[in-house]
Amino acid sequence: MFSLGLVIAILFFIAGMAGIFLPILPGAPLIVLGMVAYGLIEGFTNLTWQFFLGQLILMAFVFGIDYLAGMWGVRRYGGSNTAVWGSVIGALVGLFILGPLGIILGPFLGAVGGELIAKGNLQLAVRAGMGTLLGFLGGALLKLILQILMIIWFFSTIY
Repeated sequence: MFSLGLVIAILFFIAGMAGIFLPILPGAPLIVLGMVAYGLIEGFTNLTWQFFLGQLILMAFVFGIDYLAGMWGVRRYGGSNTAVWGSVIGALVGLFILGPLGIILGPFLGAVGGELIAKGNLQLAVRAGMGTLLGFLGGALLKLILQILMIIWFFSTIY
């Protein structure tokens, strides 16, 4: 049965899942916020502090993946610290200049630019950029899995 609390929670879950590919949306926090909204409306029946502690731990893992996946990709493919910083700056700038396409192109171009500055070798720079893309895609997959687990846990707890 759908209640107002459940409808609101589901809307937050949808926005949270969109946050996997749109970094402007805080994915996992939106999912947790949906659970809190449900709890407030429905009186926190079945949603214990242990449930929320577990959800916060999963949310922390999602944040960790966000920060580490791109760095891992750059490092795995031989990129320097400058390439890592370039990918971070590229992600922010790319999102604002290129919109959704900038989420992918920004970190790639930033890593390439950073590596060119650091080592001046185009082949190494492109390789670092590819590492950023692979890190982003791998991280997105891991975030997708964790956020789906968060939502499944919610539904298995309330039903």
